[in-house]
Amino acid sequence: MATNVTQLYLYKGTDKKGNKVSGEVSSTSPSLAKAQLIKQGIRAKNVRKKPSPLFGNGGARIKPMDIALFTRQLATMMKAGVPLVQSFDIVAGGSDNKNLATLITEIKNEVASGTSFAASLRKKPKYFDDLFCNLIESGEQSGALETMLDRIATYKEKTEQLKAKIKKAMTYPTAVLVVAAVVTGILLVKVVPQFAETFASFGAELPAFTLFVLNLSEMAQANWLKILIGSGIAAFCFSKAKEKSKGFRIFLDRLTLKLPIVGQIVYLSIIARFSRTLSTTFAAGVPLIDALTSVAGSTGNYIYEQAVLQIREEVSTGTQLNTAMTQTKVFPAMVIQMTSIGEESGALDEMLDKSAGYYEEQVDNMVDSLTALLEPMIMAVLGILVGGLMVAMYLPIFQIGQAI
Repeated sequence: MATNVTQLYLYKGTDKKGNKVSGEVSSTSPSLAKAQLIKQGIRAKNVRKKPSPLFGNGGARIKPMDIALFTRQLATMMKAGVPLVQSFDIVAGGSDNKNLATLITEIKNEVASGTSFAASLRKKPKYFDDLFCNLIESGEQSGALETMLDRIATYKEKTEQLKAKIKKAMTYPTAVLVVAAVVTGILLVKVVPQFAETFASFGAELPAFTLFVLNLSEMAQANWLKILIGSGIAAFCFSKAKEKSKGFRIFLDRLTLKLPIVGQIVYLSIIARFSRTLSTTFAAGVPLIDALTSVAGSTGNYIYEQAVLQIREEVSTGTQLNTAMTQTKVFPAMVIQMTSIGEESGALDEMLDKSAGYYEEQVDNMVDSLTALLEPMIMAVLGILVGGLMVAMYLPIFQIGQAI
């Protein structure tokens, strides 16, 4: 079954006063675009699909943090009493990201034509997930859209900050190790062969360590192109397997949790996301069963996704949330106790919010500790790789000097 794709259309026409107007409108077809313009009081004479730029989209990629900023700005505008459609114009006009400004304009056009805010967002699943759309819909129905936008903005900011902390823990050592591999490769392919020519004139037996490095250099010279291509293919296959294979993703999720230090950081971040998401959805008035469905998809780990779905099934049969969490045996005692207190006191969202704050702080502390621990370890690895190669090359020269 074919699906309608929302596209941008350029139009020229006249408004109610007969003035010439032109601009862009987001729709699924030219006829629907004309109908939307009529609702806005514009009689379109020419509507055509907006052509795609020849070289890319001419702007920066829209990141999740951009969506968080957009939500925060929109919440601020509405709390100040600015109407929704006008808020879109103000936020879009102040954005340095052309793609984000275009996205906001498309949403504004949808809303201005009579489509609900939530329905407009659902047409952009690349940027707004089901949780985001459901919360907006809840805010529209309850008449507290500005409050809901504020909660969503806080949720998005917290979750993106958490992701940034984990990336920070992984990016630095990965970058250093990649640079070390590149430097080692250059030494083996370009520098070591120069020493090999010098050693050939010695006419003496070389140390075992030097022979090992020379053999390694010969192998690198003969196969460097194959190694590069093989590494690229391996990275591509890994990416595709992670994207397409459910079994491979499950294996990676299990393995990640078992890794030393890193696994603990991932574990704490999952618990923080679980607490933050459930707190936000429950505070928004979303029924607990529906909230747990959204939470399952936000954990980012198959093991915990299945655990949350199991909790949902147990809760739907009348089991208390904290009891259902205990039965999964994957949640820490503190979260379960805070959930129990929240259920008994009727302040579940507040207790979960406090749990989220605690575990987010734990992640932050562990990332700082990991960074401090990795720095000397990385320096040691670099010293062994580069220093070892240099020692291997100068060892024969030192032996000759001692013999003389």
